[in-house]
Formats: sequence, structure tokens, C-alpha cells
Amino acid sequence: MSAVNTFKIIYTLAWRNLWRNHRRTIIMIAAVTIGVWAMVFMTALMRGMVNEMVRDGVAALPGHVQVHAPLFADDPTINNRLLESEAQLDERFAGVSTLAYATRVRVPAVVSSEYESRAITLYGIDPEQEQGLSFVTDSVVEGRFLEGPADKGVIIGAKLAADLDTELGKRIVVMSQDPDNEIADRGFRIVGVFEAQLESYEETMLFIGKTTAQKMLKIENSVTEVAFLGDNYRDIALLYSDVQTAAGEAMRVQPWYELNSYLGTMLGVMDGFVLVWVVVIFLALSFGLVNTLVMAVFERIREIGMMLALGMRPMVILGQIVVESLLLLVMGLVLGNILAWASIVPLADGIDISVVAEGMEDFGAASVLYPQLELNDLLMANVIVLVLGFVASLSPAWRASRYEPIEAITKT
Repeated sequence: MSAVNTFKIIYTLAWRNLWRNHRRTIIMIAAVTIGVWAMVFMTALMRGMVNEMVRDGVAALPGHVQVHAPLFADDPTINNRLLESEAQLDERFAGVSTLAYATRVRVPAVVSSEYESRAITLYGIDPEQEQGLSFVTDSVVEGRFLEGPADKGVIIGAKLAADLDTELGKRIVVMSQDPDNEIADRGFRIVGVFEAQLESYEETMLFIGKTTAQKMLKIENSVTEVAFLGDNYRDIALLYSDVQTAAGEAMRVQPWYELNSYLGTMLGVMDGFVLVWVVVIFLALSFGLVNTLVMAVFERIREIGMMLALGMRPMVILGQIVVESLLLLVMGLVLGNILAWASIVPLADGIDISVVAEGMEDFGAASVLYPQLELNDLLMANVIVLVLGFVASLSPAWRASRYEPIEAITKT
């Protein structure tokens, strides 16, 4: 008998045996379906939350790779700015392939209105360079964005405006230190108010023109950082290598996951969570699966003994039980995947979790959750379920194949 014919016989027997007790089979398929739906749906929710956190974090850094002076990360003051001019930096990094590139001034500062004062991070930027790189270019909800690096206005966050009890069109004073450790201050008129996914960005970020910042801080055409944006935040190895080669040893090059170690860790934890979550769900399902197979074998002991007595090989009996298990899992997987997809697609516009927004913001998550179903997660979940299902079915299948024909036939 050919292998193909043997498989046809095993498949036919397995399919018919499944529906001998259709109620038990339907209950098991329903359990697998719900389990698969739960693992895929929850994975999509967690993946969406973490990816959104990373995207928001990268947009607020912003960029996938940044270059600073060696001591800037430990002491981000104007004295630790990059020593080369903007023109020299542009020439140095001209050969780096990147989607977006920006030089900027970033220093700690204090902003004051006529009523309140707050500590903030001052960004001196070139609006044209920031397009597609920084979230703030598309986040202005009142007024306008900066019109150029020499713009004399300021862009302020909505939460910071509320904290300072000020508004669009009013003047504020920004103070920092120049290279001589003297107070550098200047009055600005608020020309734009932005809103961000996280209120913490609105409270701590303030944007002015880069040239204006350089004049205020008396640093001529120096900057404190250079930012690069690649194709994918998950795959920046080539970009990082190119930037590092161009920067040389006199500058410190850092990828986004070093600049924000919390987000980098979260991404790694998420990848591990998917695997653990799938395994935990299946371990719960495996008890039902093994129980179903054991009961099916127990009910057919005499039948199995008769087939063995008629010459059916033990491996065929084992294969029959394993195929029954895989058929149960495949039907449950198909239905579970369809149910998960049908649950996720209507939520593409996001789930409003603003009721717990304050708590979520502590973790760096926004108030709207966007489920994200990734093909790799779906494939991994399905493969793991099938592999573990196969392993779980081996015990009852092996037991069935080891029966002695006479003992099985006479068993009551």
C-alpha cells in the first residue's frame, strides 16, 4: 500500500471518528476557536500599543539615530554642543542615505509668562528639515508653524500654555545659559499651539527657529544634535553604521533605543510577550484537547483491538489519533483567525481609552489604542498551536497504538 493511500485511509478514519460524538467535537472546536481569538486579539492590542508608543517616542526624540558631542547625553548644556559648524556637519553626513536629516539646537531652559514659570526643553529647529521627522510639524492646532529658521515666534504645547495661563498671540520669556554661563533670555510671541499624543510632550517642549536660538545663545552657527530618520525603526542597523562611520570618534552616535531605553526594552518585552502569551493560552487548551483524545481512544478500545488483530500497523493507529488532533486544531485555528480578523478590522480607527489616559500616559501610551495585526504574529501563533497540539496528541496516540489486540478486544 502506497504512502498516499495509507494517508487517505488515516484521514478518512480520523474525520469520521471526530464526528461520532459531534457534541464533544463541536465543544472542543469552540474552545480552540475562542482560545485562538483571544491570543490573536490580545496580541494585536499589545502590539498596537507598543508600536504606537515607539512611533510617538521616535517622533518626539525625534529620529532613528542621533549624533551629539560625547558629553551631551550626561550634561545637555550649550557647552557640550557639537564643535563643527552646520556647513561642516552637512558635508560630513552628505553621503548617509536617510529619509530625513536635521540639525538642531536643544538645551534646557525656563519659560515664563506674566503669571507662571516652567522648566522646559528648548528646541531651535529648521521647519523645512523637520518635515516628516518631527511630530510637531503636523500637530499645530492654533495659529501657524514656524516659517523659517529665523522666525521670531515660538510654538508652545497646549498643556504648557494652560500651565502658564497664556494663549496664542501673547508674549513669553525664554531663559537659558550661553557658553559663558551668562543668562541668555529673549521675549517671544506665541505664533502656534500644538497638541501631542502625550501631554508630557506638550508640557516640556518649546520650539523656536534655529537661527533665532543660535543668536539668543550666542553660538553663531553651532548646533547640539543631528537627527536621522530611516525606513523602519525596527531595522536601523545600516543607517546606524553609516552615521557612525561618517561621525568618526569625535562624536557620539546613538540609536533611538539607547536614547529612550524604556521604549527599546518595551519592544523587546513585547516580542517575548507574544510567544509567552501564545504558549500560556495553548497550555490551557491542551488539557481539553488531551482529554478529548483520551476519551475518544477509551471509547474505541475494542475497535482499535479489532483493527490491530486484522493487521493494521500500530503506526497507522498512532497516525489516526494525531490526525484527529490536528483536524480539531486546524478547524479551530481557521475559525479563530477569522473571528480575530473580524474583531480587529472594525477597530482600525482606534479604541478610546481616555478613561484611563492618565495611567496609560505613565507608561508612555496615548489615549487611543490602535490594534495592529501583524502577519508574523499570526503565523507564529498558528505554527505554535499546531506544533504543541501535535506534541500533546502523542501521549494518547502512543497509548492507543501499544494496545495488545486480544486485551483490547476483551476489555469491557
